[in-house]
Amino acid sequence: MTSTGAGNDTELLRTLLADSARGDRGSFARLYDLTSARIYGLALRVVRDRNYAEEVVQEAYLVFWQKAADYHPAKGTVISWMMTIAHRRAVDRVRTEELQHRKIAEYGATNQAPAGTPAPLEIVVDREENDELRTCLNRLTDLQRDSIEMSYFSGMSYPEVAEQTSTPLPTIKSRIRDGLRKLRHCLRSQNDA
Repeated sequence: MTSTGAGNDTELLRTLLADSARGDRGSFARLYDLTSARIYGLALRVVRDRNYAEEVVQEAYLVFWQKAADYHPAKGTVISWMMTIAHRRAVDRVRTEELQHRKIAEYGATNQAPAGTPAPLEIVVDREENDELRTCLNRLTDLQRDSIEMSYFSGMSYPEVAEQTSTPLPTIKSRIRDGLRKLRHCLRSQNDA
């Protein structure tokens, strides 16, 4: 923010938001410059992950742009309006992540192979049936295949795969889970043939 005083800052932000509501991209860019550090700081405190915080900030600024005309000075300052929206987005992100983790854990618990039963990849590798594995891998989407290969054949963790591909971790987990499900089905049908 500028060093012109709190009253002037409030008025400046109000003016920039009003101009943004009329489609002035330059005013919106200036609003972003003046407020993004605070919005990012709030998002980071809530989600505790830099990548997710950046996504929350992007989502929040999209809402600011779309809803700029909905701001009413009688309900509070521009920055408090923005912080409220960003906080809601961050909390929604945390809830979504918690739900995904819970679903993944539940899926893992209900779809776990009995003890001593090798996983589909281990069966193929143990039998050296690489052709079948390649055939099944080629039936996956490129994204699924690449993620599985990085994770299972290159020994990368899911977070490492996410970082390597610049993809959010929940997306990588879903991609690998769905790919393994398709791979398991393909390998079973190959073994039944």
